[in-house]
Amino acid sequence: MSTQSIESLIEGGKATAAPPLGPALGPLGVNIGEVVSEINKKTESFKGMQVPVTVEVNSETKEFSITVGTPPASALILKEAGIKKGSGRPQEEFVADLVIPQIIKIAKMKEDNLLGKDMKSKVKEIIGTCNSMGVKVEGAKASETMNLVAEGKFEKEISSGKTELSEEEKKALEEERKQLQAEMAERHAKEEAEAKSIIDSMKGKPRNEIVAKLHEANIHDDTINKLLPVETEERAEVKGEEKKEPEKKE
Repeated sequence: MSTQSIESLIEGGKATAAPPLGPALGPLGVNIGEVVSEINKKTESFKGMQVPVTVEVNSETKEFSITVGTPPASALILKEAGIKKGSGRPQEEFVADLVIPQIIKIAKMKEDNLLGKDMKSKVKEIIGTCNSMGVKVEGAKASETMNLVAEGKFEKEISSGKTELSEEEKKALEEERKQLQAEMAERHAKEEAEAKSIIDSMKGKPRNEIVAKLHEANIHDDTINKLLPVETEERAEVKGEEKKEPEKKE
């Protein structure tokens, strides 16, 4: 028995017989409409996201099987939270909040790729990823919520497997996300203003002295590098590169 495989990147729930999928399947003699329909069923939960799909076709019987890959857990978290990126300071600043049903939803999507033996363990894995992205879970730091899961606080929710939210719950999470983003923007603006004041007061001094003063004021490194970028020569010295001496003219 020989099989042929077709791999393609499909938007969840929106596969069609158009290129690239249709023309690739045509020569294999399968019912393209059936394949497309099956792909859309399997990728329905990934609407709005690109997912890898593999179609394997038996050359003799024309029977087919479909394997759907999943985006990284971090991408699923971003989509569920309605944000474009995680926090640059994940233990200090938070960009969104998710609730346990959303975590369960992501855990189910990634179920085959997670190490946990049961749903509770898989949920903890997803919460761990939230922790590294600055995404709260159930209104608290993800690390704190993970401890609550371990203590059995969300057993009922995890056992029920509920993944859908009411419109009221979605609205509340959206409002919290906006508030977290606004608070973060305000903190960054204040931090930049303080940093600029320090930099202006130390004008003409070596960068390392200014940076030390900024650190004393608890200014974050990303703000320092934004306002006080490392010069090319300093970068070369940090990397251990030798500065080239200008060529002497004879």
